[in-house]
Amino acid sequence: MNSKITVRELKPINIEGGYLIDGLPSVGLTSAIATQSMIHTTQFDMVGVLDSERFPPVSIIHDESPNFPARIFVNNDLKVAVFSSFLMIEQSLHRDAAKMMLDWAKNHKCSLLVSSSPVKSENDNYSVMGIASTAEAKKKLKDAGIPIMGQGTIPGIPGLLLNEGSISHINVIVLLFSTSGKRPDFKSSAQLCMAMSKLVPGTACDITSLQQEAEKAEHEIKEADKETKLLKDTMYG
Repeated sequence: MNSKITVRELKPINIEGGYLIDGLPSVGLTSAIATQSMIHTTQFDMVGVLDSERFPPVSIIHDESPNFPARIFVNNDLKVAVFSSFLMIEQSLHRDAAKMMLDWAKNHKCSLLVSSSPVKSENDNYSVMGIASTAEAKKKLKDAGIPIMGQGTIPGIPGLLLNEGSISHINVIVLLFSTSGKRPDFKSSAQLCMAMSKLVPGTACDITSLQQEAEKAEHEIKEADKETKLLKDTMYG
């Protein structure tokens, strides 16, 4: 079965010199929830979809409309794009997803790709750190006042983005947020969303409505994953 992820653009996109935010859930749901909240806070348009023969054949009904599970949102004025998904990305697709995003960012002449990954913590410290693929990206972290991680391991799509970005000289930043690992939570989502807004000018997080949006997004993602589990089990054997 072909595992290549394809991009179908439905509207004109002009984000030259701008930003791509990875909201595809590959290591937990917090990154997907934070980016969903950002999409709702800042004016984004749905401009494309992501598809693969290894995605479950399913339509996600949202606001009375059918949707592909994985979509692209763009604010052309801010020159910001967000890749978002209602479904967890299977591990077998992580390399394809990372390569697809790097190629897309390069083709659209983005200046920075921002991803995120959880760091397990048993206390209530919800600080955010970062790691960068290039010296230019590292400077962006320093200018934003975000501490830089010295040592550690970053799995999934974020780790692949860093590795490929470092050898291809593509600016990639992965934000590392604290979590108990038990479930996505409001504080982690809020901290991550605010850190992203420091790196991506013009984006914002409405903290007042973030908890409601986070709970709604978490429910939608979990329901979609639950409803497609039988399909995925059948497809992946």
